[in-house]
Amino acid sequence: MPDPTPGAPARVDPRGPRFAAVLTTLVLLVVLITGSGVLLAAQAVVFALGAALGLRWSPYGWLYRRLVRPRLGPPRELEDERPPRFAQTVGLVFAVVGATGYLAGAAWLGIAATAAALAAAFLNAAFDYCLGCEVYLLAVRGRARLGHG
Repeated sequence: MPDPTPGAPARVDPRGPRFAAVLTTLVLLVVLITGSGVLLAAQAVVFALGAALGLRWSPYGWLYRRLVRPRLGPPRELEDERPPRFAQTVGLVFAVVGATGYLAGAAWLGIAATAAALAAAFLNAAFDYCLGCEVYLLAVRGRARLGHG
């Protein structure tokens, strides 16, 4: 549901990013089990789409809107999209580093980066705690304290 105010940050159903975190958790578990750099690269594309174009354009956002959201009641409230988009950017960085590690023969790097991304995705999926969102909010507060925001 787009925000009707031009120039205002997009607002999202907070259940969508949590649904995406569940799918991400499952994908990252499979990556750790199989050591598949190709699958991690595919997850990087999912992160990139969400970070660059917005959560609604991510494949997981599309699945949520088409398959899950119609079966749920309306959300109690909508949330600012910027924190979860930042979290997608952080996930993208870890996925690119991990895929590079796996594909270049540095499995230890692939495992470490995938495990870090998995920990963050699992926190969101299981406990509704978005680590990347919290980092975003800390950065915004820090910037405001410095007089830049």
